[in-house]
Amino acid sequence: MISKYHQRFFSTEERFWQKVEKTETCWLWLGAKNSWGYGYFRPGNRKVPMTRAHTWAYEVLVGLVPNGLQLDHLCRVRSCVNPSHLEAVTGRENVLRSPHSHPTHCKHGHKFVEATTYVDSQGHRHCRICRVADTRRYFLKHPEKYHENNRIVRRR
Repeated sequence: MISKYHQRFFSTEERFWQKVEKTETCWLWLGAKNSWGYGYFRPGNRKVPMTRAHTWAYEVLVGLVPNGLQLDHLCRVRSCVNPSHLEAVTGRENVLRSPHSHPTHCKHGHKFVEATTYVDSQGHRHCRICRVADTRRYFLKHPEKYHENNRIVRRR
């Protein structure tokens, strides 16, 4: 990469492409990234706000993202700036396409099947195995709240 001092002599496009590594499939962003792994790029001087790198690449190579739509990474690689891996979709469609939108297992790896799953009043699925383990851990930590006949002692 080029030092910040020397970057001022390059055009915005030259600075952008210096931070991209083209692999056989994805074009990986090597510059700044946010905590979710999306690349960020400042297309001008310090007064110009940062923009997502994949959005900037899409708008330069394809065109503007239509109002009300957002870019979905078809390759599922958040640092990819390849416009052929990006599709403008609604926010709802983007969420539904996410591999996390309808998990098949709980965070501890137990499969969501009818025998080990319960659905709360808001429609969220929970793992019964994890719930039992959490309850057991809680009462081991707070024995004063555990009653002899296995009922919670409520304080009023």
